[in-house]
Amino acid sequence: MSWQAFVDTSLVATGHITKGAIISSAGDSAWASSPDLTIAPAEMKAIASIVSKDQAAIDKAYAEGLYIAGVRYVLTRVDDDIYARAGREGVAITAAKSCIVVGLHSETQVAGNATSVVAALADHLKKTGY
Repeated sequence: MSWQAFVDTSLVATGHITKGAIISSAGDSAWASSPDLTIAPAEMKAIASIVSKDQAAIDKAYAEGLYIAGVRYVLTRVDDDIYARAGREGVAITAAKSCIVVGLHSETQVAGNATSVVAALADHLKKTGY
């Protein structure tokens, strides 16, 4: 399955994610993303730093927000999964071995379901060596 197929099928097609992306664990490239989702290079770097548990990056995101596609999200949780909100919309982020799965949900979708879908794809990628 292609990286784009993972985004389209394993994230968006579930009905729990409106837009998704898979980026490198270094935060230096997007492997695949929804057509209407563009994560800037600086945003990818910030996500990668938070995923790697860089405390300065986590503190900065808690204080200033986490930006994805130019939208400011308020960071609410950093543990195995990362979650942030922008009003009633949100973003769930989970790391695999060599990539990071990002899933955005709308106000009509349930945050817990979105987080579960993102975590399930990351777990699948881990099991297949990614």
